[in-house]
Amino acid sequence: MGTHRGKILDIDLSKGAFKTTKLNDEVLRKFVGGAGLAAKLFFDRVSPDIDPLSAENVLFLVAGPLSGTSFPTSSRLLAAFKSPQTGIWGQGSAGGNFAAEMKRAGYDGIAIYGASKKPVYILIDDDKVEIKDAADLWGKDIYETADILKQRHGAKYDVLEIGPAGENLVKYANIMNTKWGSISRCGGGAVMGSKKLKAIVIRGTGKVTPASPEAFESVRKSALGKVKESVVTQALTANGTAMGLEVNAITGVLPVKNFTVGDGMWLAPLLGGSTITAQYLTKPHACFTCPIACKRTVKVVEGPYTTQEGPGPQYETVCAFGSLTVIDDLAAVIKMSEMADRYGMDSISCGATIAFAMECFEKGLITSKDLDGGQLRWGNAGDVLAVMEKIAYRKGFGAVLAEGSRSAAKKIGKNAKDFTVEVKGLEFAMYDVRGSHGHGLGFMMSNRGACHVASEIGKIESSWTAWPEIGITGGYDPKADEGKGELNFICENVAMLANSATLCQFSLMSFSITELAEVLKAATGFDYSLDEIMQCGERIWMFQRGLNNLMGVTAADDRMPKRLLAPLPDGGAAGSVPDVKLMLKDYYKARGLDAKGRPLKERLVSLGLSELAAKLY
Repeated sequence: MGTHRGKILDIDLSKGAFKTTKLNDEVLRKFVGGAGLAAKLFFDRVSPDIDPLSAENVLFLVAGPLSGTSFPTSSRLLAAFKSPQTGIWGQGSAGGNFAAEMKRAGYDGIAIYGASKKPVYILIDDDKVEIKDAADLWGKDIYETADILKQRHGAKYDVLEIGPAGENLVKYANIMNTKWGSISRCGGGAVMGSKKLKAIVIRGTGKVTPASPEAFESVRKSALGKVKESVVTQALTANGTAMGLEVNAITGVLPVKNFTVGDGMWLAPLLGGSTITAQYLTKPHACFTCPIACKRTVKVVEGPYTTQEGPGPQYETVCAFGSLTVIDDLAAVIKMSEMADRYGMDSISCGATIAFAMECFEKGLITSKDLDGGQLRWGNAGDVLAVMEKIAYRKGFGAVLAEGSRSAAKKIGKNAKDFTVEVKGLEFAMYDVRGSHGHGLGFMMSNRGACHVASEIGKIESSWTAWPEIGITGGYDPKADEGKGELNFICENVAMLANSATLCQFSLMSFSITELAEVLKAATGFDYSLDEIMQCGERIWMFQRGLNNLMGVTAADDRMPKRLLAPLPDGGAAGSVPDVKLMLKDYYKARGLDAKGRPLKERLVSLGLSELAAKLY
């Protein structure tokens, strides 16, 4: 069996019961793990028309075939569920130790059913499972919960937990892995909150051994060397993911003032990774098996925004609370990052929803009266921190913003929708795609909504990597549209592999897809070839798309926000807008979607997805 455990741990909170379910080799081979296996499990076990906050929703936590091994950056845990924020396929992932502990405990995944009547947490110790009372934890923030459970059960146990935002069903509440890993997007924290599940504590003592240890070690050493040699990963080591602010400001990709300003060059030096390193870094932090250590341990020691030593903001968070809201005080942004983590909220959707509300406030669509006497002014950190608390606890207008920008715009009315920047209900990750057109197509076609890890095309357009063995040679003009449909099709299939192997995409930039096939073969014992794993990536994307179709997604949902179809007068992308019609036509043909946005029946059958085809047709 190699690194696969061959079973899922099923826990029913309504009944207070658990059991294990076996997985057959064909399913594991075809769907790899992570995002692919989660989609297959969801299709087999969950009705597409359920209410996401009902007991019928199932939370899947899935590892990959490299989890628990020594392969570099193989630490990510994939969570999947029907999203309370978007009403469609919901997925998130985080680095940390949880996936490795789950594999060592003997499981490829955990499926959590039902809902408890009172707050509980789950304790997993190899094959021993307990559902324990969490009344004393309910109401506590992420940091407090993680500390208490680590003290209670020991440092060797790993923890997933939610904060007040999850308890209060904020639609973009996240699931945190201790204090460092954030399963941020789509509202998984609200799903846990609806189940009255405060935390999951786990420890595994088994070993995860590759099917072919010598072959595995050979590929591991080669990949590790390339990761360490990569100029991009060296930059990430030096200054963290926020080093991207400076780069993106030059190219016009940095989002400023809710995507209304093109020139962010003045902001990048104030908020970027090198400034974090120079002023606030105490030490780097790495996920399990990661040689890059892109995470930042920071501390603000003086001024109005002091913080304890702990996790610092990543690129997305710096943009969401910084450039997007025009806050140029890095200490304030670090404080907002800490509070988002403590409350347990996706910093992307939180910051983007607040920036949307700021524009509504500026234009008079909402007033101080709506905000219970408060204000939402561009560049005002105090306003943002105050409204974050209201969102987390659903106080006053915070309850409206807790639904996300799409829902809030409907409630506010007038032309508020024009200020939203989202796809399928999920706010844009922090990239202005007028400077990276293919990246915009990736956002439009992402199965969970506007997502930066659903396609590798943004990295390809930035010339961070190339994979000639699969037809990606590099040198693409980021502001061109021709050929981007075919390119995105390939880049999505690669991303599906990364999300299913639960491999961090930063390391995947450093080595070849051929080597990825080799390590998957060595780990699992399946005789994978390059062509087969690329077909796995295509199968997984189509499976998720089919699930979305069953939840109501059509071609009309594959759209670009109105704002990003208007050119900006300045910055690195001045005058540039994506040709959406051209890219979509090219993409639909390459991907094999019909005019309604459904996977073609014959394409599904050729990928071994006849059951899905039968439901769609």
